Amino acid sequence: MPTTWPGPADLAMTPRFATTGSCAPSWPCATGCARAMCSFPGRAGTPTRAPTCSPRGSGRGGGRSSASWSANRPERPTRSRRPRTNCTRPWRIWRRETLAGSSPGDVGAVRLDEAGRLVIPPLAAEDIPTEAKALREELSGMLPFVPIASLLIELDVRTGFLACFTHAGGRKSTQSVELKRNILAVLIAGATNLGLTRMSEACGVSYDTLAWTQEWYVREETLREANTVLVNHHYTLELAGKFGGGTMSSSDGQRFPVRGKSLTGRDMVIHGGRVLSTYTHVSDQWSTYGTQQIVPTHREGHYTLDELLGNATDLPIREHATDTHGATLVNFGLFDLVGKALTPRIRDLGKITLVRDDSPVVTNTRYPHAGPLLADRWNEDLVAECWPDLLRMAGSLTFGEATASLIVGKWSAASRQNTLAAALKEWGRMRRTIHTARYLSDPVYRRKISRQLNRGESLHALRRDLHYAQQGAIVRPHLADQTEQAWCLSLLTNAVVTWTTEYYGMAIGELRGQGREVPDELLSFIAPGHRENINFFGFITVDVEAELVKLIGGWRPLRPTTVHESGISFMLHP
Repeated sequence: MPTTWPGPADLAMTPRFATTGSCAPSWPCATGCARAMCSFPGRAGTPTRAPTCSPRGSGRGGGRSSASWSANRPERPTRSRRPRTNCTRPWRIWRRETLAGSSPGDVGAVRLDEAGRLVIPPLAAEDIPTEAKALREELSGMLPFVPIASLLIELDVRTGFLACFTHAGGRKSTQSVELKRNILAVLIAGATNLGLTRMSEACGVSYDTLAWTQEWYVREETLREANTVLVNHHYTLELAGKFGGGTMSSSDGQRFPVRGKSLTGRDMVIHGGRVLSTYTHVSDQWSTYGTQQIVPTHREGHYTLDELLGNATDLPIREHATDTHGATLVNFGLFDLVGKALTPRIRDLGKITLVRDDSPVVTNTRYPHAGPLLADRWNEDLVAECWPDLLRMAGSLTFGEATASLIVGKWSAASRQNTLAAALKEWGRMRRTIHTARYLSDPVYRRKISRQLNRGESLHALRRDLHYAQQGAIVRPHLADQTEQAWCLSLLTNAVVTWTTEYYGMAIGELRGQGREVPDELLSFIAPGHRENINFFGFITVDVEAELVKLIGGWRPLRPTTVHESGISFMLHP
């Protein structure tokens, strides 16, 4: 059996499954190594089935019988002949350099104390340059004041996201001004939690008209499509590229109070009553590309991979950060198998079990500082034996034959006697150990994860401000209605972020046109979740034609620039 196989890097970007009875020689490397050739046993020449096949012995999907599989499975190389790869290189660097270079008295560094316990000091607060703070305040002061309805009308001119709201009967026709007005009123009613009755009083459109529009035009599929249009448009903006490359994202749950009967709400003392959880995925460009409504007592980690695999936007997400809720062994294993990297911020990191690839004597001799922390032996034989089945499971997830939340929930609850579940968790233990090695040895890596998680928390505050009516309590009882409302909120959140990013870019261009120097290094500290200049309250006038007349070349004029010189503040008109 060949011991090497060719594979570039990203399984999710270029998955290639062989048909029944053939071989899969070109699977991208799921071990995370940077080399083009990987010598992990059991990857090359291993028989495989189509990704829709069931586990061996089931007789469905054209799969082989258990006896046939055992008879035809090629031998693995012996341990003594197995070439050593670079897949665990970050792990070894951490053991050799990070802990070996520190002593118990090094305050502020990752170290071992006198008792041999791992000490992980918290990161210091990020030092934001004074120039960045001043630039952020100046740019915010240049943004024009705008009501939320006017913002959406203006953004539709540049993106055409309202065209995604098609009739449920399949009729395609040019949207009239009245229809656009009605769709916008329904979106604002859902996002702000006003409801159709209060929205009818606020905008002057009858309740029956709004209810008919919601029934036939505003549904989850059209909301997802419109959200994708906004995220893709935001991805093309030059300033958005300064925030991040769109390759990293994070996810977190946000609790909303529930009023009345609800099929998904649960009483939680820690949150002060009955609540519902909205689980959102946020990119490093501040855009929200995924939203789910889940029961708050369910573990959020089961839903971490769903929106990543169902990502229909142009964002090339490859790395995903979570808090401790997503750091399960099953998630670590599945993320790596589908070509993604799970990079969580784990609480009590010093208490998790790390694995080694050799005996305790050899490991302690080779790594005297870190050896005692590697308390468990990695079961490589179990992973190699189940590797073909793990790849088939990854294929089923990649091609949408099964939802990730279902797979994660089932394998997390599987007993220890389940061989495939044990192999998946064993692979997850190795991936968790490698992540821990990099997390502890690279402060820049730790800072990047924390910064991404803080972006998600900042957008939580924006959603709270948008979802203000009825004290932010959700009153719709059914999951489908709650999901539509959550997508309305995500859509308006992305609209605010996109509009603000556009006008920040205009303001930066205006400052540079005046001869001001605006370094690109400072732009990453600008947060497009700014909302002080956007009015969510009061009477909501949705007058499409009147708003379009106010635009000059499709844009609103910026406010005058505030210039500080010799202690005197004065306005400079652009």
